Amino acid sequence: MKKSIIKVNNLVKRFGNVTAVDGISFDMHEGDITGLLGPNGAGKTTTIQMILDVITPTSGEIRIFDLDMKHHREEILSKTNFSSPYVTLPNSLKVWENLNVFAGLYGVRNSGAKIKELVEQFDLVDSLSKLTSKLSTGQLTRLNLVKALLNDPRLLLLDEPTASLDPDIADRVQHMLLKIRKEKGITILYTSHNMKEVEALCDRVIFINHGKIVDDGTPADLVKKYGHEDLNDVFLHIARSDSK
Repeated sequence: MKKSIIKVNNLVKRFGNVTAVDGISFDMHEGDITGLLGPNGAGKTTTIQMILDVITPTSGEIRIFDLDMKHHREEILSKTNFSSPYVTLPNSLKVWENLNVFAGLYGVRNSGAKIKELVEQFDLVDSLSKLTSKLSTGQLTRLNLVKALLNDPRLLLLDEPTASLDPDIADRVQHMLLKIRKEKGITILYTSHNMKEVEALCDRVIFINHGKIVDDGTPADLVKKYGHEDLNDVFLHIARSDSK
């Protein structure tokens, strides 16, 4: 039986009179790649922020590695990482300086070799001496992914990780994530608006809208259930039906 990695039970987050996440429950097991899908404002990023303990739930429970964050925060976060193109790294540092700083924060052993391995995989070798502020959007996205893999996390939370990447680099990132999952059993929670990418990567998808889970299943099962050609049409069907 696979180990439990994430267990979310009746999770709620309110900001004043606005309910961003409204009683969602789901679980993930070791090696799962699960897509958390929905339109902008659906509650995806808020859910990830609660899993990371960046914001506190109004109510409900989150367990990671069968531990609670309140009593086991350091242990959980040492095995977890996160990437989003919308989160910036210190712009005044060079790329290699940023990676060294984060490697030190994560306690990465033999950090030089690990950084070398990852920057080669993500085609950032020529950018190491550049100021982070001078990187293109695509380079920044790849740098965030390198940062997120420095500590060989057991759980990786990816919020639109391939946004702004050209098709070649995006395809390489997808293959890299599948390779890491196969070799290390990493568990990935993945948000994206690219449904072809989700179909290629995810074993399962959870559709969320207005803070509620509206469907959950494998990409193939959901395409069959809704009688559409692909997951993109399923996304449109769910988003538009739920907005009526």
